Amino acid sequence: MQKPKNAQEHIAQLREAIAGNPDCGNSHYNLAVALMGLKKYDEAEACLNDAVGCSPTLAEGYVMLGSIALQREDVDGCLYYNELATKSRAGFAVGYGNIGFIELQRGNVDVAIKNLQKAIVHNSKFVQAYTTLANAYLMKGLVDESIKTSLKALEVQPDFPIPHNNLGIAYLEKEEYAKAIEHFDKAQAMGYEVPEALLKEVEPHRA
Repeated sequence: MQKPKNAQEHIAQLREAIAGNPDCGNSHYNLAVALMGLKKYDEAEACLNDAVGCSPTLAEGYVMLGSIALQREDVDGCLYYNELATKSRAGFAVGYGNIGFIELQRGNVDVAIKNLQKAIVHNSKFVQAYTTLANAYLMKGLVDESIKTSLKALEVQPDFPIPHNNLGIAYLEKEEYAKAIEHFDKAQAMGYEVPEALLKEVEPHRA
C-alpha cells in the first residue's frame, strides 16, 4: 500500500482495506481515528461500533466512543463506554483512569480513588492517573498521600508541571511554605498558570 498523500487518501485506503476484509476490527478502528481527525464524529462512531462488533476485546474502541460521548457533553455515555472498556480487556488502565477522572468531576471522590488506584496498578507509568489521584487525595484531606502520589508522577515525568502545582497546594495545607513556594515556582517555570489566590497566599512567606 502506497503512503497516503493526505487524510482523504488515507481514509480511502482504509475503506478499501475494510472492503477486502470487513471483519477486521483494527481497520474499522483506524478509519474511526482518521475520521475523528477530520471531526466527522457521526461517521467515526459508526466505524467504532463496527470495530468493537468485530473485535469485542478492542478496549481502545470503547474509549474512543467515550471520547465522542464527551464531545457531545454526554458524561454518562462517556462513563458507560469506559466501563465497557475495562470489562472488555482485563487490566486496561486507560479505562480505569478515565472513569476516575469523570467520577472526580462528579464529586464521587471515593469511587474516583478506587479506579485511579486500579489504573496505576495496571500501568505504573500512567502519569495522568497519578496526577488525578493526587487531586482526589487532596479533596479527601489525605495530604501526605497526595504528596507521595505527586512525587511518583514526577518520577515518571519530571517535566510535568501539574504535580508541582499539586505539591504546592499540599505543602500549603501543611503550612510548609518554603516547599509550597518551591513547587509553585517550578510549575510556573514549566508554563503552568498557578491560581492567583494561591500565589497571594504564599507571597508573605517568601524570604
